[in-house]
Amino acid sequence: MLSIIIMYPGFKFVGIFLLFISCNFSENRNPPVKAPSTEADKMYNEAAALYNNDNEKAFTLLSKAESIYKLKNDSADIASCLIIKAIILNDIGDYLSSNERAIDALSFLKLPRDSAYLPSIYNNLAISEKNLKHYSEALNWYHKALQLSSDNSQKITIKNNIADTYGKLKNYPKAIHIYQSLLKEKNLQKNEIDYARILDNYSYISWLENKNYNAEPNLLKAFALRQKINDKAGMISSHSHLAEYYLHSDKSKALYHNHQKYLLAKVIKNPGDRIEAIEFLVKSDTKSNLQDYFAEYQYLNDSIQLSKDKAKNRFALIEFDVEKKNAENQKLKIITVQKQNRILKQNVVLGILSLTLIGGWIVYKRRKKGLQRENELRIKENQLHLSKKVHDVVANGIYQVMTKIENQEDFDKERVLDELEFVYEKSRDISYEKTASENKPEFSKRISTLIASFNNENVKTYLAGNDETIWKTLNDFTREEIYQVMRELLINMKKHSHATLVAFKFERKNNIIQIQYTDNGIGIPGGIIYKNGLTNTDSRIETIHGEIIFDTETEKGLKIYISFPAS
Repeated sequence: MLSIIIMYPGFKFVGIFLLFISCNFSENRNPPVKAPSTEADKMYNEAAALYNNDNEKAFTLLSKAESIYKLKNDSADIASCLIIKAIILNDIGDYLSSNERAIDALSFLKLPRDSAYLPSIYNNLAISEKNLKHYSEALNWYHKALQLSSDNSQKITIKNNIADTYGKLKNYPKAIHIYQSLLKEKNLQKNEIDYARILDNYSYISWLENKNYNAEPNLLKAFALRQKINDKAGMISSHSHLAEYYLHSDKSKALYHNHQKYLLAKVIKNPGDRIEAIEFLVKSDTKSNLQDYFAEYQYLNDSIQLSKDKAKNRFALIEFDVEKKNAENQKLKIITVQKQNRILKQNVVLGILSLTLIGGWIVYKRRKKGLQRENELRIKENQLHLSKKVHDVVANGIYQVMTKIENQEDFDKERVLDELEFVYEKSRDISYEKTASENKPEFSKRISTLIASFNNENVKTYLAGNDETIWKTLNDFTREEIYQVMRELLINMKKHSHATLVAFKFERKNNIIQIQYTDNGIGIPGGIIYKNGLTNTDSRIETIHGEIIFDTETEKGLKIYISFPAS
């Protein structure tokens, strides 16, 4: 760990600690600290002090500080919060979310002024990609971090990580070359942690490259150094390498070092290393009674996955709750001119909506006339089908245009006409039953675009878990029904709920897709019946053999749970 103090002209001093992890994945990093001058800075520093001790509270404080910095447009401070949040998410195994926060941090930096932040961001991206086993991508980010690092100790840490990544790719000659150059560094032996780590890695990789290489002296030397300084995480790595090394030459020594690794992992409460030790035992010791170990392995494996899933959900909800509380604590300020302009826009759009609905009705009548020769059941089925299409394409389409207009500061007549021309063309297509284009965007992108279109200065939208893999097994009919359900929920929110925060969460469990909708509006008071929208929603969910539950018992707002088969 090292501290760099950098002063930007016109800005306060900012302490930036570049955070790195060693090749055996044990953490070796601390977050940055600021000179406290504001409430947000105090929250930030408290979060920095809590890092690695209470990451959940640290994450909450960082989210609060970030929201304050955003109000003040402090881009560098926003980036600082996002960097540490990315590191915490990396620690709990949520690598994709960690990457998202790191990329967000990059977007807030003003270069070249904020270039000192880049090595931390690049290094965290490298760690995430390495944990995801995307080793080539990890090397790309490590090399970028190395190019921007000016301190020799930082460079040694990054080079060690690069060499370890080459080892994961089984490019042993490159890894060995880097380790040899590091061992020649002046004053390396003064830093016993780094020296022991590099010596241990060099000896282990050299043995992997050539099984006749005598790695024992240096492996034991590195282990003795780690014992001397009580580096328990480093000792676990040494025991792991020694157990592998002795496996084919002295099995008793191999089992001894593996057992020591297991005991140390219990001491520092590292279930991942305990699992590795049990796996080694199962593969190498056929004489022992392995039943108890297998039960422990299964328990640990399930516990790790459950802990990761719970942590991911908890940290996602922390961000949502912070934004929700901030919105509730702020008074709504509407300038009279803006309000009048909004009303004018709504009146224009509602007038056009009326005309378009009349056009839709005419289309419906034409279609009905063409179906009169068919039997009564077919007529009723097509009426329902056409009614739903008019509602989806015309009503919801126009309302989405209206929402976009509301979010524009300047009224752009030409753009409105273009949007409405598109809806008009879509409404004409109804009468001819045109099929959808084959060049549809990915469904996850359609969902993201839909939810984002309802985001404005008064309504903040969030989504979690919108990955294309969730939707991959759905047919076109089910996708379209789900898309319309989400649009109907958003439109009803816009019309009735007065919500300022809206969140969608998507999950796939045991071939069931689950959608959770949450807002902080007025809920569904008794006696109110929503026509068309929510009625259609219930009907759509039924057609795809799903279930919808409205939770109105929450203290404030509305929660809706939707589930349906994934195939």
